[in-house]
Amino acid sequence: MPQLSPHVRAVEPNQIREITQAAWASPGAIVLSIGEPGFPTPAHVLEAGQSVLARDETGYTPNAGIPALRAAFADYASARTGTRVDAGRVFVTAGAQQGLHLSMSMVLDAGDEILVPNPGYPTFEMTARLLHAEPVPYPLWPAHGFQPRIEDLEALITPRTRVLLLNSPSNPLGAVFDADLTRALVELAVRHDLWIISDECYEAFTYDVPHVSPLAFDDPGPGRGRVLVSQTLSKTYGLTGLRVGALIVPAGLQEQMSIINEAIVSCVASPSQYAALAALTGPQDYVRRAAEHYRQNRDAAVEVLADLGIPYLPADGAFYLWADLSHASGGDVRGWARGFLAEHNVAVAPGTAFGSIGEGWIRIALCGDRDRLVEGLARLPRR
Repeated sequence: MPQLSPHVRAVEPNQIREITQAAWASPGAIVLSIGEPGFPTPAHVLEAGQSVLARDETGYTPNAGIPALRAAFADYASARTGTRVDAGRVFVTAGAQQGLHLSMSMVLDAGDEILVPNPGYPTFEMTARLLHAEPVPYPLWPAHGFQPRIEDLEALITPRTRVLLLNSPSNPLGAVFDADLTRALVELAVRHDLWIISDECYEAFTYDVPHVSPLAFDDPGPGRGRVLVSQTLSKTYGLTGLRVGALIVPAGLQEQMSIINEAIVSCVASPSQYAALAALTGPQDYVRRAAEHYRQNRDAAVEVLADLGIPYLPADGAFYLWADLSHASGGDVRGWARGFLAEHNVAVAPGTAFGSIGEGWIRIALCGDRDRLVEGLARLPRR
């Protein structure tokens, strides 16, 4: 048969899926490698989606999403970011991942460069490559708390650089940007006339620190904004399979966004949209309960790691813990993770899934059952 496109063949496999699929095939495995919320979906959310099917409201919706859901996302984003977001700037997407794809499609051309975090979520690079763009990793060094440094970013900017991608709270790190750093990152983008794509999947889950969106420092005027924000209900409400998120674009990009949205997705499934509307506008008990569960799991996991003498990055957000297994992994944490699963039946995500600086580190998902989490971590090798 004919060959696939070179840019498709160049996309490397996702190491998170690699280890997780192996764990799913192993009976009784403790799976700490994937961020899948484990609480039952709230009844009012299920009922909202089911009622759409019951009344056979299964036709096309507007490309950008049903108006009520766009308004609900806008109200939510306004409250969370501290800046007014108009519903006309909100486009309903099939999860945050599609929001990332749509936003990169808007602002990247073939050969353009996008600055992505290292360590960072692997689809940042994968999506850029699928659009013929060039991802340029910017370092998040352990010595600096895995926070971006302006001088490191500035050194990587070239005439081909078009986008700075930010992710706070971070997957895989659990790190959170404070207001001063976020402002400085926006100012950097202004100086070099860059777009900012902000992945805010975990913005609902921070612990004793606020979530600060770069939207708070963006110029909201038509033709002046530069921040695109990708949000999702997958993590906030545990709706990973419904595939609903939102992309917030700067004022003035609505018409172009509508055209691109039509070409890529047409519209998100109507039952998912109405379920999302119920999640955003209904009782928020799920979010509060989930946040407390993740905090308690983090604290329980930290106790185990401390007892074993394993260094870790304190998690201020998301539901992951970043731990240093370099004393055991021998410079090949991917191979070590496979061996750990084979010998101890526990799956953790190898740090190299997230970039070269992740060598020796692992990502631990904190969203599941606490007893299983503690049991799995207790099998890690003592330092």
